[in-house]
Amino acid sequence: MSATCDDAAEQVTRQLGFDCHDVSPVVSVHNPFELASWTMPVLELLIIGGAVFALVHALRRFREGDPINLALWFAPLVYLFVTEPPLYFPEWFGLDKQFGFIFAHNIFTVQFMWDRLPLYIIAIYPALTQLSYELVRVLGVFRRGAVVGSVAVAFVCQVFYEVFDQLGPQLKWWAWNDANQDVNHPALASVPMNSMVLFASVSFGVMTWLVVRLCGTPEGGQPRRGWSLTWRIVLAGVLAPPAMSVFGIPSSIFGGDTPNVTAQAWVLGIELGLIWLAGVWILVTHLRRRDEFEPMTPFARIYPVLYLVVMAVLWLTALPEFLDATNGVTSDGTPIGSGLYTIACFIGATAVLAVLHTTRRRSVLTVG
Repeated sequence: MSATCDDAAEQVTRQLGFDCHDVSPVVSVHNPFELASWTMPVLELLIIGGAVFALVHALRRFREGDPINLALWFAPLVYLFVTEPPLYFPEWFGLDKQFGFIFAHNIFTVQFMWDRLPLYIIAIYPALTQLSYELVRVLGVFRRGAVVGSVAVAFVCQVFYEVFDQLGPQLKWWAWNDANQDVNHPALASVPMNSMVLFASVSFGVMTWLVVRLCGTPEGGQPRRGWSLTWRIVLAGVLAPPAMSVFGIPSSIFGGDTPNVTAQAWVLGIELGLIWLAGVWILVTHLRRRDEFEPMTPFARIYPVLYLVVMAVLWLTALPEFLDATNGVTSDGTPIGSGLYTIACFIGATAVLAVLHTTRRRSVLTVG
């Protein structure tokens, strides 16, 4: 057994179709046409292209005097390199007893870190952060304050991310270690609820608040640049994980040697429900206030729609196997996500886009 492939990792990676003993410690490149599924290079193009688009947009905003978008491109990368290595190799950090082996990504075109970290996963952090923040910013919600805006970001991130998260295990984009009772349970279908709540919403909301507070332009001052901006970006990325863990305390009360999974599910379910209630309330009250929108940007207009359309197409291609699944497992032996929750997230994400486009159009017609 190697230092990077224990028994649990070996079992999970073999379910995905590769051997974690036969990997590259630094970087490996693979033929995109020979991956486990044709959906994988499509996903890579969508996410990596989105990260590049987000960087171009952030640089444009930076040149216009707003450093927040650029800070929210780099802070998630700091967050990633703080959190991902302990998740992949908990034994290196003395966390194997607390966490154990959690999950493994499949082999994509470009892989790093003993083939545990695909390039598209690095890209999804800034791409998704920028998508969520820019939608909320253009809607004008941040005019009501950093807290309100960041909560709205947490909601938007939830609905956009989970249409991806609920599909991944079925298409073998990654696999969770179902035997890990401490971290991966309770779960909603194939997706651990800890991941749904703490990662898909809380982490991005907290990081957005930290960046806005730390990197925003002081009132009456000049936009932050250079070292003043750099150390604040790093600090926001480093502080996000411990801040996120605070929100995990309520469910952890029912953990321990014999965790009460049912109680944990209730706690996490309530937290998830509160994210939805807060997000919907913020958007609805924002519309009733008839606050002014920020100017539309190409990134806000194009990428969220493209992301949602591609995810819908990928879901449609996976739907036959999803519907034929028995006891939550397809004929290929892969676990399926929650269909009802995915539909709810598609509806939520579509509603956000509808508010962005139709209300803006109506306000323009009213002014005209």
